[in-house]
Amino acid sequence: MMLEQELEVFLREERLCTGKEKLLLAISGGLDSVVLSALLRARQQPVEWAHVNFQLRGDESLRDEQFVRALAGKWGIVLHVQHLDAAAFAAAEGCSVQEAARKLRYEWFETLRQERGLDAICTAHHADDNVETMLMNLFRGTGMAGLRGILPKQGKILRPLLFASRAALEAYAREHRLAFVDDSSNATEKYTRNYFRHSVLPLIRKIYPEAEENLRQNLPRFRESEQLYREAVDRKLKKLIVQKEKEWHVPAAALAAAQPLHTIVFELFHPFGFRPAQTPAILSLLPAQTGSYVDSATHRILKNRKWLIITPLAPVHSGVQVITASDTHVELAKGTLQLQQQSWQEGQTVDPDPLVALLDLQEVSFPMIWRPWKPGDYFYPLGLKKKKKIARLLIDLKIPRHEKEQVKVLESGGRICWVVGVRIDDRFRIRPSTQNVLKISWKKHSV
Repeated sequence: MMLEQELEVFLREERLCTGKEKLLLAISGGLDSVVLSALLRARQQPVEWAHVNFQLRGDESLRDEQFVRALAGKWGIVLHVQHLDAAAFAAAEGCSVQEAARKLRYEWFETLRQERGLDAICTAHHADDNVETMLMNLFRGTGMAGLRGILPKQGKILRPLLFASRAALEAYAREHRLAFVDDSSNATEKYTRNYFRHSVLPLIRKIYPEAEENLRQNLPRFRESEQLYREAVDRKLKKLIVQKEKEWHVPAAALAAAQPLHTIVFELFHPFGFRPAQTPAILSLLPAQTGSYVDSATHRILKNRKWLIITPLAPVHSGVQVITASDTHVELAKGTLQLQQQSWQEGQTVDPDPLVALLDLQEVSFPMIWRPWKPGDYFYPLGLKKKKKIARLLIDLKIPRHEKEQVKVLESGGRICWVVGVRIDDRFRIRPSTQNVLKISWKKHSV
C-alpha cells in the first residue's frame, strides 16, 4: 500500500481529520515534517505552517528557517516564524534546554492556533519515535500509561505519521524528490532519545533483528491494554478518594484492604506528583501516627486519624512565568501583571508611571517570559541606539543593591522589551506609525 493510502486509513481509523479541518503544522524543515507537509498538500488539506527558531545551532538554525521560508513560498503556504530563547528560559526555570524548548514551542503553537482560528496542531512524530518513547518510558518507570507510547491524538494535537517508519518516509522523499535539511544535533548522543536511537536499539537488533517492527506492532495492543487497565483502576479509585474543596481524603483502612495494593497506591497518588519509588513511604503512613506525612514536589499526604489527606504545598515561585497572547491578568509571587491590547493614535499621552509599559504591539511576540534579570543581560534602553548591559544601567541609576536583586525583565521573542519599573527597550517604543499598543501594568502586592 502506498504511503498516501496508509495515511488515509490511519486518519480514518484514528478519527483524526476528514480533510476539511484547518490545521497548524509544526515544521522544522527536516525529513519528517517535510514529508508530512507533502502528504497533507497532496490531499488538499487546509494547513498553515509554524516554524520555531531556538537559535541553538547558530548558522544551521538560520539555514533551517530560510529553507522553510523558501518552501512555504514555493508551495504557497501561510508561514508563521517565531524566535524563542530556550536556553535562557531553561537557565531561569532550572530545566533542560529540551524541556524548555518543548514547553515554549507548544505554548506558542496553541496561542497561534487560537489566534488563527485553526482546528488542531499537527506534529510529524513517526513510528520510530514512538518505539523510542515507549522504551524510554519503560526505563523511566512511568507505568502502564508509558507503554502506550505517543498517542495519535491528545487534545488539539494530532500525530498523523505514527503509522509510518522513518525508512518509509525516506523512501517517499526519494520517490518524490523532496528536499529537506538535516539537524546535526540528531547525531549527538548527549540527548537521551539519540542515545536510544544510536546505541541502545542497534545492540538490541543484534540479538532480535525484528525487535523494532515487533514493538511497532505491539504499540496499538499496549494502548488498548492500557485503556482496559485504566477503566478497572478508575472504578477502584472512585471508591477510595473524596475531594473536599482543595483537599482529597482517602480512608486508610479501605486503602489498606485494596488489591492489588501497590498498583492502587501508585495510581492514586501519581497525579499529585508522587513517584513510584515513594510507594513504600506512602504505605508506611497507613499504620502511622497522626501527623506523619510524605511530600512530593507539589503535594503532601498527611495521616490524620483514620484518613490520609492530600493537600497542595504552598507554591514556590521560581520567578519565571510564561505569558501568552490570551493572558490579561497574571498573578505572580509579589504582584499582579495586567496586559491590555488597545489602539493608538498619534499624539496620545504616554503614561509616565514607571510601573506601566506601552509597547508597539507590532514588535511584540508571544509567548512572553517574565523572569529575574541575570548577569550578561542587555537591552537597548529607550532613547539610546546602542545596547547596554542591565547591570550597568542599574549602577548608573544608583539603584540600591537590595532593590537590584528584585528587578525583573520581560522578554518577547528572545529580546528584553522591559526592565520592569526601570525602562522599556527602544526597539519596542511607540513610533508615528504605531497603530496598536500592548499596555502592561505591574501592581505590587501590599506588604
